[in-house]
Order: sequence, then structure tokens, then C-alpha cells
Amino acid sequence: MAATNPSWLGLVTRLCVCLLVWTIIPSEFARSGQTREIKRVLILHSFGRDFRPWGTYAKAIRENLEQLSPWQIDIQDHSMVSARSGDENPGPPFIAYLNALYSERPPDIVIAIGAPASNFVQQHRRHLFTQIPLILTAVEQRRIQFSDLPDSDTVIAVSHDFRLSFETILRVLPGTERIVVLNGTSPNEKFWLGELRKDAASVQKKVEFIRPNDISFQDFLKKSETLPPKTAIFWHLMNVDAIGVSYEGNTALQQLHAVSNAPLFSYDDGFFGNETVGGPMYSVLEISRLTAAVAIRILNGEKPRDIRLVAIKYSNPKFDWREMQRWDISERNLPPGSEVLFREPRIWEVNHWQLLLIATVILIQGALISGLLHERRRRRLAEVESRQRLTDLAHINRSSTVGELTISIAHELNQPLGSILTNTETAELMLKSPSPNLDEVKEILADIRRDDQRASEVIRRLRSVLKKTPFEITCIDLNETVRQVMGFIATVGSERNIALKCSTESIDLKIMGDVVHLQQVFLNLMINAMDAISEAEAIEREVSVTTRRSGAWAEVSISDTGPGIAIADLAKVFDPFFTTKPQGMGMGLAIVRSIVEAHHGQISAANQSPGGALFTLRLPILRDQATSV
Repeated sequence: MAATNPSWLGLVTRLCVCLLVWTIIPSEFARSGQTREIKRVLILHSFGRDFRPWGTYAKAIRENLEQLSPWQIDIQDHSMVSARSGDENPGPPFIAYLNALYSERPPDIVIAIGAPASNFVQQHRRHLFTQIPLILTAVEQRRIQFSDLPDSDTVIAVSHDFRLSFETILRVLPGTERIVVLNGTSPNEKFWLGELRKDAASVQKKVEFIRPNDISFQDFLKKSETLPPKTAIFWHLMNVDAIGVSYEGNTALQQLHAVSNAPLFSYDDGFFGNETVGGPMYSVLEISRLTAAVAIRILNGEKPRDIRLVAIKYSNPKFDWREMQRWDISERNLPPGSEVLFREPRIWEVNHWQLLLIATVILIQGALISGLLHERRRRRLAEVESRQRLTDLAHINRSSTVGELTISIAHELNQPLGSILTNTETAELMLKSPSPNLDEVKEILADIRRDDQRASEVIRRLRSVLKKTPFEITCIDLNETVRQVMGFIATVGSERNIALKCSTESIDLKIMGDVVHLQQVFLNLMINAMDAISEAEAIEREVSVTTRRSGAWAEVSISDTGPGIAIADLAKVFDPFFTTKPQGMGMGLAIVRSIVEAHHGQISAANQSPGGALFTLRLPILRDQATSV
């Protein structure tokens, strides 16, 4: 078989692609032609695109047409400029202009906005867009000749109720005495001047109506600055003033709002949103949306004669919260069903999540603080109870220690008491002699006083050790406390043939502590040292107490010449119920550590290299004393 020529294969492939493309192109053109279908809409304005309120309607109608239409919308605008003057008939030239402009590509529908444009189209319907559907919208029903309405036309009419507007002003501002009705002088505005008079007649007895139609708008602006109190302004229209000046857009209403000393009301929400207080008004959105929907129905093939709508009335009252605040209008005076707009949000509404988060954080912090305070209270109660237990236990320990020293205490008391007895008997014998030596009697009395003070001191020291007192922190001199304890057990050391040595710092060691509990610490440690020496029957029998200053701490060292502490027991000597004594309870050193820690201090135990145990206490010195050095 011969090999296939690659060039022939490429040619065949290209031909297939071309055929496929030529097959697809016609259908795509047809589809794009459908999607690009254009509907032409002609909007005829009464005064111009920017005249309120009709300019607002025109803008909303355009937006709704673009949203609702399945086709592309081409909108053309034309204005009845002649409606501003006294001549409502622009004449054949304007009609000829429109017919010539749209002779080849006529609009698919015409929408006339407002009474002047609607009246013009109705008067010239036989010569203008005769076969094109027409919608007359945003026009008051009294301005339409419904009897002359052809099948190609439909109306979206409104029904003014100025009487309701005036009654709403009196309800919202109960003290109102006069209403200024502001209206222009164009032909359309002149028509409504008479209608306004008719509707005002029903409330004429309640309020005075003022119609400044014979002065220019600029002159009225000057008068509006000094209107009498209890005056309200009803804004109808101001397209052309008394001297023929036209006012487009927001100009006239904005100028009046800036200088007037009276609140402004209106009948159409095309004027609502910045200057007027509000009231029952037509809804621009409602009328514009309905107009656009009717236009789409007609463009879709529905006959205008089949679309006949009832005249639209005022919507529910709505008010501008900002103007209510400006004129001190209470919400209680608003008609039922009223809606208040532009209300400045409260701080909670603006920062809802932020405030909620802050409140949550505050609540959590409050709960944590409450829990911490509760825990602190529990801890304080526990500390108070612990100190009370420590005080009770320490008192028991002191009583037990003093019990062991009973013989020494009795011996220490017997000596001064025996001397007192001997001196007393000697003094009695001397006084019985015919010529007693008074100088010797004085010496005996001095000895009695000295021995009495000695006995009293022994009893005082004993009472200070035995008394049960709460844990009281005061400023004490650590050197003096050590010396007092040394004096208390001096007799015990003599009886046991143990030398007591005391070396104190040359300066005062001021600390904050409980003197009774610290006395018990030193007493326990010194008694333990003497017990260790006695039980071991050491040859060198000595207990040394040294105080010194180390930075911000006061150190007290108590050493002995006993056998020391077993290495295995060093870590357990301060544990409760640990003891090496046959008759001991193991609470002495545990109480010592608890008392030292209650004074924010430290205590340690070690063995000396020459032999014997060494206990070191460190207690914080008073801050003032610590910083003075």
C-alpha cells in the first residue's frame, strides 16, 4: 500500500474546518441579531430634564426601563420649553421638527411626563406620532381629557389631595396659624393656583393662607427670613416666578431651605430628601416603576386601550427625621402609619458589633475580676485560718517547750526568791537591835529590790512566751529579740554545761514581724541544738548565735557542736512529723519554717565542716533601713 501524502491530509482538514465555520456563522449572526434588537423610547418633558419633580420621575423611569427590558433601550429626550411661557402652543414648527426627526426611524413608544407635555401631545395627536403608542404619566387626572383618549394611548394619572396636605401640616404643627402656599406663574402653575384655593377652603377657618404670587422668588426669599412665628410653607411648584425667571433642578428649593425661618412641606417625594419635612406624598418610585412596567407590556405587544389604571393617590406619610429635629416636631404628632426616614443611627446601631464585643469583653473581665476577688477573699480567709491554726499550734509548741524548761525556770526563780527571803530575815534581826545600822538596811533593801526585779523579769519572759496572741506584725529589733531568748535559756545552758555565745550586729536590724513567734523560732532552734549536744555527749559543748546584715536581709545563724544532721535527713528536717528524737512529735521545725515563711523569710539547714549543725534564717529588713545604707 502506498504511503499517505501528509499535504493531502492537511488540505482535507482545512476544508472540514472551513465548512464547519460557514455552517456556524449564519446561526451566530441570527442569534446576535436577536440579542441586539433595539427599542426606541421618546420621553417628552414638560419643562426640561432637570425640573423637579418631573426630572426625578424621568430618571427613575429610565432606570426601571433598563432593568425590566429584555431589549436594548435607546432613550431620546425632548422638552416643552414653551410651557414656561404663556403660550402653551409652540406651533407647527415644533411638530414638524419631531415628525421630520423620526420620519425614517420612529420611536416604538412615547412617554409624556407631566401635564404640559401630556396636554401638548393630546392636542396635536392627529399630527404627531399618530400610530405610535403613548403613555401619559405623572399627570394629575384633572389635566387629562379622558373622553378624547384614543386606543393607542394610556394614562398613569395621579389624584392630588391638597386638603389632606394642609390638615397634615396642622396635625404635625398644632400651633400653626398661617400657611404660605408657594406656586409659580407658568400656565400649568396658574391652573393649580385655582385648585389650591378650592382645597384650602375646607381648612380656611383654622388657618390663614398666604399666596405670594405677585413678587419675584428672590423677593420672597428675603421675606422668608423673617416670617412670623407659627408659619409653615407649602411648596407646590416654582418653575417660573412672577417676573418670568425659570428655576431648574434643586436651585429654588435649596435657596429657600437655606434662608427660611419656617418649615417646608410638599405633596411629592420628588421634593423630599433634603429640604422638606414630608407628609402624605406621591411615591416617585411607585409611579416610575409602574410607568416602566406598562411601557414594557406595550412594547411586548399589548394594546394601550387594554391598560386602564385607577388614578394613584398619596402614599403613606413619610417624614425627614433631620427636619423634624430642626423644627422640634414630635413623633407623637405624626399621622398613623407614618414612616420616619434619615434617622441618624444611635451609637449602638452604628457600632453594633464593636459595642457588643466591648460589652462581652467587659462582662468577661468583670466575671474574671469577680472570680479573682472571690478567690482572693477565699485565700485571705484561708490565710487567716492558717495563721490562726499556726498560732494555736505554735502556742502548744511553746507550752511544750516551756514545760521541758520547768526545772530550769523554777531554779531561776528560786535564786532571787531565796535571796529575798534571806535578806528580809536579816533586815528584821537588824531592826530588833537597839541601834540598827540603817546604811546596811538600805543595802539589804536594794538587794531585795534587785532580786525582785530579777524574778519579775523571769516571770515576764515566761508570760511573753506562754501568752496566746494573734499574729501581729510590728517593727522589732532582731538583735534585741535574740538577746531576750538567750537570757531566757541561759540557766538551761548552765545546768547542761553548755556554753551559749551570742554575737549580734553592731547596728540595729529592724524588721517587720511578730516578736512572740520569732522568739519561739529562736527558742526551738536553741533547745534543739542543746538537745543534740546533750544526747551525743559531745566533748565540746557550745551553741553560738550570730546576727548580721546581708544586703536587704537580716541573717541569724544558730550553730552547735553536736553530731550534726544525717545527710539523708537534711531534706526532711522541716517536714511535719519528722523527728529523730525518741519522744519527739516532729512539729517543732515544721512550725519554725511556717513562722519564718509567714514573715516572708527563708530558713535552711546544713552541716558544718568541723562538725555540728547550722541553721540560717533570712528575714527582710525594713525598706527604709535597707535603702539608707
